[in-house]
Amino acid sequence: MNANPHRAIAEPLLEVQGVGKSFWKTDGDELVVLEDVNLTLRPGEIVGLLGRSGSGKSTLLRLIAGLDAPTRGKVSYLGSPVGGPAQGISMVFQSFALFPWLTVLGNVQLGLEALRLSEAEIRKRSLEAIDLIGLDGYESAFPRELSGGMRQRVGFARALVVHPNILLMDEPFSALDVLTAETLRSDFIELWGQGELPIGAVLMVTHNIEEAVQMCDRLLIFSTHPGRVVSEILVELPHPRTAVDPTFRALVDRVYTEMTAKPRVTRGAGRAERIAAMALDSALIHVSTNLLAGMMEAVSEPPYGGRADLPAIGQAQHMEADDLLPVAEALQLLRFAEVEGGDIRLTEAGLTFTHSDTDERKALFARHLIAHVPLAAHVRRVLDERSSHRAPKSRFLDELEDHMTEEAAEQTLRALISWGRYAELFAYDDQRQVFTLENPA
Repeated sequence: MNANPHRAIAEPLLEVQGVGKSFWKTDGDELVVLEDVNLTLRPGEIVGLLGRSGSGKSTLLRLIAGLDAPTRGKVSYLGSPVGGPAQGISMVFQSFALFPWLTVLGNVQLGLEALRLSEAEIRKRSLEAIDLIGLDGYESAFPRELSGGMRQRVGFARALVVHPNILLMDEPFSALDVLTAETLRSDFIELWGQGELPIGAVLMVTHNIEEAVQMCDRLLIFSTHPGRVVSEILVELPHPRTAVDPTFRALVDRVYTEMTAKPRVTRGAGRAERIAAMALDSALIHVSTNLLAGMMEAVSEPPYGGRADLPAIGQAQHMEADDLLPVAEALQLLRFAEVEGGDIRLTEAGLTFTHSDTDERKALFARHLIAHVPLAAHVRRVLDERSSHRAPKSRFLDELEDHMTEEAAEQTLRALISWGRYAELFAYDDQRQVFTLENPA
């Protein structure tokens, strides 16, 4: 097996020290996306960044790539601060990001234009990269002629052709079908293990926990609101790694456990975390009641009997962590389930729900929604107290935007509207953007 040519570099390739990133809302309030993030990337490593949507992982990649600047802290590449796009750092995107009017060869050659190489050298290195990622013979094809997997291979070739010290990958396989993604992952790992990829190290964002365990040497788990590294997991399994290996499964379980651990709000916690502890202003994630009911039914049935391992139930329901965890958290918020140690366990109310008819389910859901989601109780109380039993959406949106972003406020109300309609707590006219109480008490 060939040695990775970049392993000889003794110093860290990348150091992220105390990095924070904030944005400012229109009212002047600070929105903290990343806070006190520290990481080191060494030659020969693949490091994975895992966390829920909104944890700032992609934002961190942009800071490392020099596409944005941190608000606090420092990003250093080969000992020097990153002040803009750095030569030696390449990025592969989720969306392929190819120019449709250029051929495969033309797209790959773009990566070399800034290096001021001769035309002959540019062509030679581009053809070598195309051959390396398995597209030899497609040099003159346009992106529209290629499958999704082939287009992503072009994206890899364009990133590899500059022989980067660091390859940043932002969910590079998520837009592909399962079989294509698995093939491309396997090819990448095989080439990496054989030392054939001209890369020093890889830093990748993924929502697929099995993908992370399959590919990475280290995993960094991010919290949300704000994003910070809360856990690091070493993956010391030899390649090739198989999902049926008990050690592999144990690592997947551990990642789920870390990602579902209850957040620890410390004295130094950011403003967004403190807001999360304020019941009325807690952000909600829009999860359909069909998904909530379906998950409760799945967990209640054999072989689980009311308690399931999250990775197992996720695999059975064909759900990745970023889809599964919001469902589990919503059920926990509504007290229909408890999530602990990487397991989901239905409460007595959750089990009762699965054994009830439609009307009984709605009534039970309504009771839990009022009892455990203060915003729901607040909306219902406002509608009850008004003689017209009507209130504009803006009435509640303005309240929420005092404590969260516009996007989070919209998402929170979407979730509440969906749950409130199912529970028949209130009606909502989307055209007029008005909450109403159809059958006031």
